[in-house]
Amino acid sequence: MDFSFRHYLFAALATFAVVGTAVATDMSDEAIAERIKPVGALYLEGEAPVVEVAAGPRSGDAVYNTFCTACHTSGVMGAPKKGVAGDWTERLAKGKDVLADHAINGFNAMPAKGSCMDCSDEEIVAAIDHMIAGL
Repeated sequence: MDFSFRHYLFAALATFAVVGTAVATDMSDEAIAERIKPVGALYLEGEAPVVEVAAGPRSGDAVYNTFCTACHTSGVMGAPKKGVAGDWTERLAKGKDVLADHAINGFNAMPAKGSCMDCSDEEIVAAIDHMIAGL
């Protein structure tokens, strides 16, 4: 072993020792139970619990607040900001069908459906309507 590798190895081991003790400082029964609880469940076919699925499409507000807000609030990579007319003028001039097509299929820096792969086309259009409301 050369000198630098030994120092690196020592630093790595010391880091793991410190981090390991910091993680387990709370030794209460609740903290221990939280640390060792299962991360998932295994069910045999036909035994899985019933999971309720929301009926109907999500609102434009819900889609925007869940998927769109990260880029369309701050204007990341040129994303038009919600409620800022100047950001939408050129886009709206091409028509809402083109705007919807770009949002659904992706355009420039925007990924298809804004990365909401389980959103329906109607939900994406509702999110657009929410962003341009009041312009």
